[in-house]
Amino acid sequence: MIRGWLWRLVAASFALIGASSFAAAAAADSPKSQPDRQILVMLRLPPDHFRTNGNYSGGGYGDSAERSGRERVARGIARRYGLTLLDHWPMPIVGVDCFVMAVPDGRSTSTMAEQVSHDSDVSWAEPVALYTSRGAAAPGENDPLFAAEPVAAEWHLADLHRIASGRGARVAVIDSGIDASHPDLSGQVMINRNFVSGQQMVPEQHGTAVAGIIAAKADNRIGIAGVAPGARLLGLRACWQEHGPPVTVCDTLSLAKALVFAVENHADIVNLSLSGPETRLLSSLVGVALSRGLTVVAAFDPARPDGGFPASAPGVIRVTDVPATAAHGNIYFAPGRDIPTTEPGGRWFLVNGSSFSAAHVSGLVALMHERRRAPVLTFVASRRGGGIINACATLIEAVRACDCACGSGRFAAGAGHR
Repeated sequence: MIRGWLWRLVAASFALIGASSFAAAAAADSPKSQPDRQILVMLRLPPDHFRTNGNYSGGGYGDSAERSGRERVARGIARRYGLTLLDHWPMPIVGVDCFVMAVPDGRSTSTMAEQVSHDSDVSWAEPVALYTSRGAAAPGENDPLFAAEPVAAEWHLADLHRIASGRGARVAVIDSGIDASHPDLSGQVMINRNFVSGQQMVPEQHGTAVAGIIAAKADNRIGIAGVAPGARLLGLRACWQEHGPPVTVCDTLSLAKALVFAVENHADIVNLSLSGPETRLLSSLVGVALSRGLTVVAAFDPARPDGGFPASAPGVIRVTDVPATAAHGNIYFAPGRDIPTTEPGGRWFLVNGSSFSAAHVSGLVALMHERRRAPVLTFVASRRGGGIINACATLIEAVRACDCACGSGRFAAGAGHR
């Protein structure tokens, strides 16, 4: 047994991810810049460069003349405003090419973004915002083989798995790095990509924990069973573990890259166990995801107005680990305290927080996705539009054609509110 679970520090080597050659060269000659000293400058893409399918790759859009033209415009903007051009990433699903520029010390990123937004060559600009996870390791001693998952009793997980396993559902976990070689996750992660600029792909605690709750293998005689063990994960690393206090951080650009990838690679569900400020770019991308039929699940942060973004976005399913919070507004409650789940290095540990409540709901949505007969996903809960989720009744309602006896006879499809 290990006392006092500690976040492990990971050494990162720098290599720009997804940047074109011009951006890589510019960054190599420029001083290092932290995300909170950067702004994102959006240049419009011509309409004929929108794509509705196919794999997404940075720089793979338009012809070379048009790309070079936008790069020249971006360099000119950087010179005019005394900025340093660092990187760029095309976002065709929202019609922009996103250029990353560093703001010199002593100048406000908000003020600079406002000034650049008025430039005739610019669609809009915004400061890079930071986001944090909504969970952490639970204190005290943890049994790494502890199998008493709260959801097993509260959600009657064995009964749910008699109805569905999540087979065929693709869940995008936009988070820190997932340990895809973990014995409870091996074969469950179909894609594992890194969207954090300047860092290598590494397995990290928060992302691995979220992944295990959603889709850890069932009936393999070790560890835990995920809510949707038949689902497959798109591990999209847009966050990283910070040095010092145990916190997982993301920024606007890394999240935007991951959201674009999730949409263009046909994810069914997007799990965002994080919270931060709303930005125009991320709001646009979440809106596109919802409009294309993806289900977006987010952790609710009571310390931020309306639960923070993306929980505050219309159409997003927002989830808390505090029943009292779920008693007000369109907020759902799911287990999120003392949850055993996967940890990098083939271990298991306990976690707390709404990050992990959201992961449970993403798993439940994956079960519903496998067997649903209605175009709209509806939760059966303790009150209309929110509250404590009755998972078994929810799944039976989603299946509809299934007799209630295929799950647990203790539940009826009409129980609770929708």
